[in-house]
Amino acid sequence: MEHRIRITPEVEVDGLEAVGALIERCAKAAFEMEHAPEGCFVDVTIVDGETIREINRENRGKDAVTDVLSFPMLEFFNGEWPEDVEEERNPEDGSLFLGDMVLNYDRAVEQAAEYGHSVERECGFLTVHSMLHLLGYDHERSEEERRIQRTQEEAVLSSLGLIRDAD
Repeated sequence: MEHRIRITPEVEVDGLEAVGALIERCAKAAFEMEHAPEGCFVDVTIVDGETIREINRENRGKDAVTDVLSFPMLEFFNGEWPEDVEEERNPEDGSLFLGDMVLNYDRAVEQAAEYGHSVERECGFLTVHSMLHLLGYDHERSEEERRIQRTQEEAVLSSLGLIRDAD
């Protein structure tokens, strides 16, 4: 059973087909690097700044625009799959729902310009960053956790050729 990424744009995105393919490629690379069991499923919604601000306020108590939000459905730590993960599969189709990603495409475009790299690199980074949250990583737990997550992010992005542009 193949991994599935469902992408729902709630805003107009230039080159949506290419952006969707990039998100899917990055998500599947994260699954592969983290040795995800077959049939994992992630729901991605592409939104604007005001929508993500509202979601951030309602779910995290932070009244601010952000670039990406992750809402994991399973509890595990740094890609260490729980022993009972198979019990979480959908009995109807056998899929394993890991959670939701909400990506602010407008902010990704802004940050790409701000950081001096391509929109593709920024969307790829945000996708991988969110995927790792769905896979149990959390850079907010400690400085060590931040280093671990950043190392994993760069490994996935490098495997896809989405490296930082040289200064």
